[in-house]
Amino acid sequence: MMRPRDPDTEWEFFRTELGKTLRVDESDEGALSIDILRDGIWSEAPRGMIGLRLSPSSRSLTASEILALPL
Repeated sequence: MMRPRDPDTEWEFFRTELGKTLRVDESDEGALSIDILRDGIWSEAPRGMIGLRLSPSSRSLTASEILALPL
């Protein structure tokens, strides 16, 4: 289930080597949350996927790529 979008959230967006699009948020307390884009819909990703953002084969999305993503 997708969490409600917080307008003050600053997501970081990544694409994995396998083409999965992820967005990661860190709370003020340091807790990480991660969503995955599947079939044009954001949903909560398994916690184990958080580490993918650090993988050398994953990359940050450009501003234009982020703007093209669904809300």
